[in-house]
Amino acid sequence: MSDATLSLVVLACVVALFVWNRLSVGTVAVLTALALYVTGLVDATTAVSGFGDPVVVFIATLFVVSEGLEASGVTAWAGQLLVRRAGTGRTPLLVGAMALAAVLAAVVTPNGAAAALLPVVVLAARRSRQPAAQMLMPLAFAASAGALLVLSGSTVNVIVSDALFDAEGDRFGFFEFALVGVPLVAATVAVSLLLGRRLLPDRQPETVTADFSDHVSTLVEHYSLERGFFRTRVTSASDLVGATTAELEVPEQVLVLGVQHADGRPAGTDEPIDADDVLVVSGPSDGVSRLVEQHSLEVVTTPLTRDTREALLGRDAGVAELVVPPRSRLIGQRVFPGVERGGVTVLAVRRLGRERGAQATDLAEGDMLLVHGPWPAVEALAQDDTVLVIDDPEEVRRQVVPLGATAWRALAVLAVTIVLLASGSVSPAIAGLVGAVGMVLTRTVRPEQAYRAVSWQTVVLVGGLIPLSVAISTSGAADLVAEHLVAIVDGGDARLLLAVLFLLTLVLGQVISNTATVLIVVPIAVSAAQESGVALAPVLMLVAVAGAASFLTPIATPANMIVMGPAGYRFGDYWKLGLVTTLAWFVIAVGLIPVVWPT
Repeated sequence: MSDATLSLVVLACVVALFVWNRLSVGTVAVLTALALYVTGLVDATTAVSGFGDPVVVFIATLFVVSEGLEASGVTAWAGQLLVRRAGTGRTPLLVGAMALAAVLAAVVTPNGAAAALLPVVVLAARRSRQPAAQMLMPLAFAASAGALLVLSGSTVNVIVSDALFDAEGDRFGFFEFALVGVPLVAATVAVSLLLGRRLLPDRQPETVTADFSDHVSTLVEHYSLERGFFRTRVTSASDLVGATTAELEVPEQVLVLGVQHADGRPAGTDEPIDADDVLVVSGPSDGVSRLVEQHSLEVVTTPLTRDTREALLGRDAGVAELVVPPRSRLIGQRVFPGVERGGVTVLAVRRLGRERGAQATDLAEGDMLLVHGPWPAVEALAQDDTVLVIDDPEEVRRQVVPLGATAWRALAVLAVTIVLLASGSVSPAIAGLVGAVGMVLTRTVRPEQAYRAVSWQTVVLVGGLIPLSVAISTSGAADLVAEHLVAIVDGGDARLLLAVLFLLTLVLGQVISNTATVLIVVPIAVSAAQESGVALAPVLMLVAVAGAASFLTPIATPANMIVMGPAGYRFGDYWKLGLVTTLAWFVIAVGLIPVVWPT
């Protein structure tokens, strides 16, 4: 068996494994690289070279940049702006959501855009009393279209641009993709707007995304934050030094909740008060002022109540609701409203569904606490094994706190990255590394967040399949398939070659990822263009468009998979709207590309 035939057999097996869907895509990619080495189609260096390819590096960095925009609240701000401007009507909300998805996809890739906007659109659909199923598939499709607005919008764009450079020493411009991308976005929006209501299911998902838009009001009402508390520090000149809480005389209506030593340990009622201890009191402001003046105290914290709820949840600080689990080390420990622990302050305690009020409590299994503090301390509670967090603080912050403290840093890093990509002064991989490192250096993303943000499945998928693309090209398989394509279109218009390539890419792209598809098709397209005498630029642009047309199945692209569960979609729901959208793309691609990039 010739190497060309053998490489096509490996390709067929890869496609079959993807369709079989019993192995993860990453596993299939690694098996592909190993199979190419075992069969002798590539050497050991080439088999693993894909994992160090600049395309793979660029892909990984895009995930970190996307994480920075989401973690800093930029995407939350964009989503809230959408709801305010578009309202609750179907047409403006759908157009606004799809336009935002397209623009965001151009910046952070379609998968990142779909993931970032998913909770926003789900909540917008709930508030407008529309099924999420009517909104989320158009969102994913618009994200795929938006990837064709700029070079960095998708790994597919980078792959075809690199292929053009390898063949002719030239690349597609950063905004050159928009010449066909803008019409495709417009067509995608139009199809969803005109036919979406009839072609999309009217179905509710099994689980509904949590809505934290009224989170603070819910907690305030649940914990009855009426009077709040003052935290006052005992100075060395205070006459309270050496006294006990039982001996304190306080103004009328002022209540002493407790004392916390400087080392964080709550003091017993018979323990003497030391300098720098914190005396926690509750009562009217004038009474507390008299207490502070009379005993030489310093006010450290003023009350957080239902009247000051804006201070409970903001850019710098947030709240969390905790439960004391069985066997927790907190059981038996003494707490009271105003005591600090682990950087957060206890605002209220509930036991058996009842508010404990302004009194000390020896914690028991099942007790609930409402705590407040800086976001890093609040988010760290998710890793604290002594408590159970009711709602993930990081998820709450990302949904309700727009333009957080690091938002402008994230936007500045994004602007630098885009300028580097647009100018072409450095390679896409270097520009991506600048963006990713910038997000970490500006503390927009923590190093551990950056590692978690990368979709390693995607990285392994691309790295494992790049050697297959090399094998198809070097073994002569690409030339073999290209000869058959040229024979099919022999004597026909260049548009016929584009149409055949579109259909080939489209079919493969519905069962394997668009990145994997383009890696496979690019060497075939290059050979076909060279043998038929058609210019390479329109052929590769056509492959990029067809590679992004992943609308017929949920497994065609991660963006389609991301919206499947939250919308309650089934496998067969995608082809109806997807087929019409694909036909619109086919007409635009075959009709417009030869005009913009002459064949």
